[in-house]
Amino acid sequence: MTLWTAGEAAAATGGRTDGDWAATGVSIDTRTLQPGDLFVALRAARDGHDFVAEALARGAAAAMVSRVPEGVAEGAPLLLVPDVQAGLEALGRAGRARTRARVCAITGSAGKTSTKEMLRAALEGQGRVHASAASYNNHWGVPLTLARMPRETDFAVIEIGMNRPGEIAPLARQARPHVVLITTIGPAHLEAFGTLEGIAAEKASICEGLEPGGVAVLNGDVPQAPILLAAARAAGARVVTFGERAGVHHRLLEARAGQGSTVARARAWRQAVHLKVASEGRHFALNALGALAAARAMGADRALSLNGLARWAPPEGRGGQERLPWGDGAIVLIDDAFNANPQSLAASLATLAGMRPEDGAGRVRRGRRIAVLGDMLELGPEEARMHAAMAGDPSMASVHVVHCVGPRMRALHEALPEERRGLWAERPEDLGRALPRLIDAGDIVLVKGSKGSRVALLVDVIRRLGQGAASPATRGEEGT
Repeated sequence: MTLWTAGEAAAATGGRTDGDWAATGVSIDTRTLQPGDLFVALRAARDGHDFVAEALARGAAAAMVSRVPEGVAEGAPLLLVPDVQAGLEALGRAGRARTRARVCAITGSAGKTSTKEMLRAALEGQGRVHASAASYNNHWGVPLTLARMPRETDFAVIEIGMNRPGEIAPLARQARPHVVLITTIGPAHLEAFGTLEGIAAEKASICEGLEPGGVAVLNGDVPQAPILLAAARAAGARVVTFGERAGVHHRLLEARAGQGSTVARARAWRQAVHLKVASEGRHFALNALGALAAARAMGADRALSLNGLARWAPPEGRGGQERLPWGDGAIVLIDDAFNANPQSLAASLATLAGMRPEDGAGRVRRGRRIAVLGDMLELGPEEARMHAAMAGDPSMASVHVVHCVGPRMRALHEALPEERRGLWAERPEDLGRALPRLIDAGDIVLVKGSKGSRVALLVDVIRRLGQGAASPATRGEEGT
């Protein structure tokens, strides 16, 4: 199905093109480009113009460029624009303008991507749903998502993130949402904002993009809720709150996790609600309640949305659980290695603490809860104190051993009581060599850290060890 004709793309961007091409998709990466895509030659770590010839050879319908690249044949299908980033933004705005979709934009210090996928699941089967891929939530991810939106879309879910002040509002104005959802406020990117109030103000600026008569779905539990409420009201939004405290519109009353799912009891506008998600974690139930409120605000049926939520499981790296063979038994791996801050780490530790290891399965004879934790980044000058403070998290009492990776995690390692203190390593590769002797059948292993800590490498090591033919217990200190 055609997404953009040459004439439509030229009109949207103010660019110039020769020929009559038609694109079925939009891509910024030749590694994932599909035949028929419009390749957008962005300047990032490398200049996308260097890959235009490759993109065309792989079957791209055309390429959006600001100059004719070397190695491109005369007469090649090019869309010439003054600036490629601005061209992508213009294409995104045009994609948003031509659709009648109900749009929800999601932000928050934690849980953005998981909640985006929950809302996608809640809406599926109730219309044609378009949502951000992966965590495409920045200055190129948002316009790319909008540019990829089919004109026949009924519901769109756009994730919006930030690294520094002033980023969210312009992206929200591109998305022009009918509904905004703020998952939570926490110390993610605290280094750039200084205070949680500063983070809350930036997150709340998503309301500046709301369409007239829009709805703001807000976490009513966070101490910064008044900042969120003030921004929503200033934008003329109808406010819907969710959380666990009395007085919120959608209130989580009880959540029980076990056997790969979480079942919760809640109230929504004085109506009893029972919801389920296919992963363990109270925080998942809370975000599902926010997604349910957003789906209802978008015009979706609540019962069908609850059915959709029941099928949701976390995306890779965000708390999903898998059972892996290990020696003569098995382990449970919790892969939460995509991101971390003190708030999200506390939620993951609570999930780990609530799970039951299997006794008598391995050489240790007693199953353990093991945490493998990488650095939490961008926390600012208080980062050492914040890492060390996690030793006092209530869930730590139920964790048998904690292994730490990275220079910042040394503060936590030193703060842990001796009976809970595992290994510390500067790099994940160093800890990876010790993993065969640190894990045993029956264990539950949580791996969590900021993406830049690279603890995802340890998830890969654990999977390889579990899937290998030899017993991990007999391998010794196998390297990565």
